[in-house]
Amino acid sequence: MSRERVIVGMSGGVDSAVAALLLRDAGHDVHGLYMSNWEDQDNYCTDAQDYQDARATARELGIVLHRVSFAEDYQELVFEEFLAEYRRGRTPNPDVLCNREIKFGACLRYAIRLGATRFATGHYARLNPAAGAGPALLRARDAAKDQSYFLCGVERARFSKVSFPLGELPKHQVRARALQAGLPVHDKPDSTGICFIGERPFAQFLAHYIPETPGPIETLDGRTLGVHRGLPFYTLGQRGGLEIGGVRGERAEPWYVARKCLKRNALIVVQEADRQNLATSALRTGPINWLCEAPITDFEAGIKVRYRQADQPARVELLPDHCALIRFQSPQWAVTPGQTAALYQGERCLGGGVIEETL
Repeated sequence: MSRERVIVGMSGGVDSAVAALLLRDAGHDVHGLYMSNWEDQDNYCTDAQDYQDARATARELGIVLHRVSFAEDYQELVFEEFLAEYRRGRTPNPDVLCNREIKFGACLRYAIRLGATRFATGHYARLNPAAGAGPALLRARDAAKDQSYFLCGVERARFSKVSFPLGELPKHQVRARALQAGLPVHDKPDSTGICFIGERPFAQFLAHYIPETPGPIETLDGRTLGVHRGLPFYTLGQRGGLEIGGVRGERAEPWYVARKCLKRNALIVVQEADRQNLATSALRTGPINWLCEAPITDFEAGIKVRYRQADQPARVELLPDHCALIRFQSPQWAVTPGQTAALYQGERCLGGGVIEETL
């Protein structure tokens, strides 16, 4: 394999550390690149520790570590859209947006300016050379860790400059490689929470940016059960946090968020026996980001409307303006506008689009 400069996006975690290890051992000129994209340093932000972990890993590997802040880009391109979606009563997926705009947008361009021929990350996914506008995006071999869902919004052509060294490895082998190489992050827990913001009490965090707008919590037939704190603080299918407890005259069953009525600022809830009101047989997406040659006729595909969901058989009907109508073979639970629908055929991710409405 020819020696080339590969810059690895290093997060301070074990996955990106092993990605850098594998590329270094393959003989490439490997540099690390640490991104700082959230400026508020509080008890929940782990940026400072993550950077020190990335530095320790780079030192152990004997590679250069660059550091860059895309905080302004993240604020403008990801976080503002994130908040705007919540204000619309929708539930966005910031990881999909961050991959498109920051990791494989601003960061990829920065890596190329540093002289990289490829930009690598610790994502669990695979790329396969394909004719046309760019490589094919495939699921990772480790189905439990596959992250192709979060990559379905990235422009296909960008993958021609990208590498996913962990795509063929199960997670336990990644940790074993890190331990064997003496990497200091070999047993570091996987990160969770909002992309670059971290794990924190979400409603409390959101309240810093979106004011509470209380309104009624209602049953399907219009009876008021309580008061909600604001529609942005709830998502379809949510069970906890409703604070309505037992209701006189109702069954002793949990309540679920079924709908949001923006015009009346009302939160509609149902009980276990009425969960069918959370089922949908079809959805409409916004413009699809195609990771294959754009189809010209309707077709069958497997659809994910959330991470870790098994593919759901569906018919994809092409609409004007590059959108799609997706009709499921079986009704789906709590399909949520603002989230992403990813399309698959076998191992290949065909692309994805934002869910605009359910039908």
